[in-house]
Amino acid sequence: MTSRRVLLTGAAGFIGSHVSTALQDAGHEVVAVDALLPSAHGADADIPDGVRHIDVRDHEAITRLLNGIDVVCHQAAVVGAGVDASDAPTYASHNDFGTAVLLAAMYETRCTRMVLASSMVVYGVGRYRNRRGEDVEPAPRRRTDLDAGVFDHVDPDTGEPLEWALVDEDAPLRPRSFYAAGKVAQENYALAWSLATGGSVTALRYHNVYGDGMPRDTPYSGVAAMFRSSLDAGEPPRVFEDGRQTRDFVHVRDVAAANIAALDAELPEFAAFNVCSGQPITVGEVATTLARSCGGPEPVVTGKYRPGDVRHIVADPRGAERVLGFRARIRPHDGLTAFAHAPLRNARSAGSPHV
Repeated sequence: MTSRRVLLTGAAGFIGSHVSTALQDAGHEVVAVDALLPSAHGADADIPDGVRHIDVRDHEAITRLLNGIDVVCHQAAVVGAGVDASDAPTYASHNDFGTAVLLAAMYETRCTRMVLASSMVVYGVGRYRNRRGEDVEPAPRRRTDLDAGVFDHVDPDTGEPLEWALVDEDAPLRPRSFYAAGKVAQENYALAWSLATGGSVTALRYHNVYGDGMPRDTPYSGVAAMFRSSLDAGEPPRVFEDGRQTRDFVHVRDVAAANIAALDAELPEFAAFNVCSGQPITVGEVATTLARSCGGPEPVVTGKYRPGDVRHIVADPRGAERVLGFRARIRPHDGLTAFAHAPLRNARSAGSPHV
């Protein structure tokens, strides 16, 4: 294995900090940067050792740092679904424009390789089949059905419930949130940059990431951290819909390992891969596993819903295993059982991110 000099963006974040450790353990030299947004790190966050307080949108600063860099590992992003539509400019500025600035600086400094943190959210509602095994494009769920407790997508021809199917990397990209739109934009900018420059980009589409150091409950947290925050307060986790919505939960240490695999693979051009456990689990099972592991109250299935939520989205892990040699090692039940007692980040969000 060749040691490389890696520019790691978002290095102080939940995923970025684990990627930094994995890179260093693999013998790579890490140049770590982070914008340290108060929305993610708190209003009075200290700059972690070895991390430079630099925003990727600062073209001059990023260009200086890129000299002598072999690979960029781009983790920096404003995450989550956002609070409301007023968050749209923030996502576009940090995620879309920030990536464009970084790619331009890479071109100017002749840095030709990037590993890009993408997300399952690019797939929109996921993939569904009817009872005959045929792929069906589901219609949007109707509010009248949701009010009546009918949460599954139905076959527009027969009215029968559709079954979820594994989503592979060739699935259409249909974002449903500002964050998702930004992730699609990042991939598109990276693909265009690759075609224009001959550089290579490996995009890793993370599924539901959890693990040590996850930020506590904020509007931008994942559901696992929200359940943990409820349990830490002695309250039951509150589960939307009927709790049977299905996801793929992947441990952050496996996500870090996927980044190492992508860096070592040295793929040409642009390629995208699911990063997932390959073991589907329902949101209700996640809440129950966490509650029982920490001896807290049983989850409450509320029957409430958020109209924009996705019912089922489950990844096909075979592409990453076949091409990158990556396979997740931590089973969701084992990882979530441990996560019930894992340390979380105590920094509280200082409001929405700013443009």
